Amino acid sequence: MVPFPSQPPKPTGASLRSVNAVDDSLANEDLAPTPPEQRRWGIYDFAALWIGLSICIPTYMLAASLIAGGMSWLEALGTVFLGNVIVLIPVLLNSHAGARYGIPFPVVARASFGVLGANIPALARALVACGWFGIQTWIGSQAIHTILLALWPGWASMPGGMWICFAAFWALNMWIAVRGMGAIKTLEVWAAPFLLVVSLGLLWWAYRGAGSLGPMFALQSRLASGREFLDFFAVSLTGVVGFWATLALNISDFTRYARSQQAHFIGQSLGLPLTMTFYSFLGIAVTSMTIGLYGEAVWNPVGLVQRMGSPLAMAMALAGVVLATLTTNVAANIVSPANAFANAWPRRIRFRTGVWITGFFGIAMMPWKLLADYETYLNTWLVGYSALLGPLTAVLICDYFIVRKRIILTEDLYARRGFYEFTGGINGKAVLATLAGCAAVLLGLAYPPLRFLYHYAWFCGFAVSFAAYCLLMKAGAKTA
Repeated sequence: MVPFPSQPPKPTGASLRSVNAVDDSLANEDLAPTPPEQRRWGIYDFAALWIGLSICIPTYMLAASLIAGGMSWLEALGTVFLGNVIVLIPVLLNSHAGARYGIPFPVVARASFGVLGANIPALARALVACGWFGIQTWIGSQAIHTILLALWPGWASMPGGMWICFAAFWALNMWIAVRGMGAIKTLEVWAAPFLLVVSLGLLWWAYRGAGSLGPMFALQSRLASGREFLDFFAVSLTGVVGFWATLALNISDFTRYARSQQAHFIGQSLGLPLTMTFYSFLGIAVTSMTIGLYGEAVWNPVGLVQRMGSPLAMAMALAGVVLATLTTNVAANIVSPANAFANAWPRRIRFRTGVWITGFFGIAMMPWKLLADYETYLNTWLVGYSALLGPLTAVLICDYFIVRKRIILTEDLYARRGFYEFTGGINGKAVLATLAGCAAVLLGLAYPPLRFLYHYAWFCGFAVSFAAYCLLMKAGAKTA
């Protein structure tokens, strides 16, 4: 085995032309190091990114799934905050390589998984993103459908009206994404303040109508025993971490455009945990006040806006819902799979082609079934995919900080038979470490006495894969 690099990193260069011995099966302009003149994202840009990502209907309803499971509002909010502080740590760690070397996630992964093995984490992340893309597109199309019903009652008699809205919103996502990262950045920067204003306006409207914060704040936890609470807390915390375990893996797709390490560090530290907690609180508060307004808890903001009465108010509020869904969907669920598909076949697939592939996979995953009920959404979807993303994240972080000491030989990431060739382009130790983490989680699913391993899927998988990869790589270095 080739020993760990100890020399300083080679210059990253500004384009593919500056990378020597490039193999065209590993590179195209979308995967090349970002040139210095394009690294313009500052603190506000990264904060705005997370505001745009976090303000969406799934965030609004995240605390709802916890309260539906028996938590009090304070327990639910505390779980959301804690989970987002925890997931911020791998987000910031995996941001470093992108900001330092200007390379996207699939290329960063080549350092640990090999120049061909990087397709494993990249395509795994892409699969999850396609599922999320479908979910967000379905939610946004529901909002558009409701807007049309409010402004044009005759829309109710339109054959296949909901599916027409789904197709239209899908096409809008595609149109923005194919225009590239510049268009995505512009969308996030301009949408962030508008979304905050709309969110506060919704809170004010509900308070003005109800006259108080509502009865939900007086409800006690329905989880009678400490054991019962801990069991549900484990699943809930893993679900909250799993909510952004996706971006924790591929955040270098964005930080490759950062002006500095400080810019993304401060921007993300402010944008992620604060916005997620605020918007979850808003969902709890507004829903609590709907009990006084309508005699029942209305958790779905689309359903809530339908009851506002004024067609103009409904249209404006739902326009905010559509924009919130759009900002999350384009940035979180299209960029990563588009890069992953481009990485799988650089000669034929560019970022734009990857966008279209993502769009069609998102439809094929039938998002309406993933949103069937809170148990499917929380236990099956969020916890399930975190069992895979936790181990992958562990390998990337361990490799970059422990094994490589933050040194990446950029030129070799784009060449066969170079430093990151390993065996046939794949680092078998990274694959074994990932499988070890996944196996530990699946053991908890298959063997009831160890069910806590599945409840803490992301944490369990991360810990096992981190330790396994570190031991495997260190042992290989000593015998090289």
